[in-house]
Amino acid sequence: MTLATGNSYLDSLASGSGATTSSAKSAAASKTIDQSGFLKLLTAQLATQDPTAPTDNTQMVQQMATFSQVAGITEMNASLKNMASDLAAARFGDASGWIGRGALVASASAAALSTGAYAGEITLPSDAKDVTVSLLDANGQTVHTEDLGARSAGAIDWSWDGKDSAGAAVAGPLRIVVSAAAAAGSGSVTTTNAAWTEVQSVQSPASGSTRLVTGLGSFAPSDVIQLG
Repeated sequence: MTLATGNSYLDSLASGSGATTSSAKSAAASKTIDQSGFLKLLTAQLATQDPTAPTDNTQMVQQMATFSQVAGITEMNASLKNMASDLAAARFGDASGWIGRGALVASASAAALSTGAYAGEITLPSDAKDVTVSLLDANGQTVHTEDLGARSAGAIDWSWDGKDSAGAAVAGPLRIVVSAAAAAGSGSVTTTNAAWTEVQSVQSPASGSTRLVTGLGSFAPSDVIQLG
């Protein structure tokens, strides 16, 4: 930080004009001073002041207050950066304990779990009748349909072993399609869909937030509705 003291002698020290010492040359090169340098300038100012026109005490106090404020802000910023780094490391440590566990996340698709099964949750905003959950492959073909009947508003779990009629495992991911008729009157009910997926790994880049890598893509830990 470059400080103008109002004293020509001190300003010459800070700018390097007429300076002969190595410290003055260093200040001239950087155009900045630290707290130690400021105190040296202040001491020089007091030693060279005109006895008939002494330096204004108010001005010196203001200069010291300004320097202390800037130094304090710099130290606070450094502390906040360290705290942010520590918090990021702590979040990564917590999330790494989720590897291998199931996570329920909002998704329009479902991926096979380690057992080969598929599972998820639909949420009805209101009562519905004739609720069905269908799973479609990449070609749009229905590979499984589950009739849930009439259901009240709220969350409904569903699951499927992931095997077709021949007992063969069906590869995913599969698109979730829900059909639900309104219990009162006509029309349909639009549901909110979520699926269970397993956390395969955790990413924590140097800059950015922690991400959970799953069979359905990457998610922030805050995206997890429920942890299995």
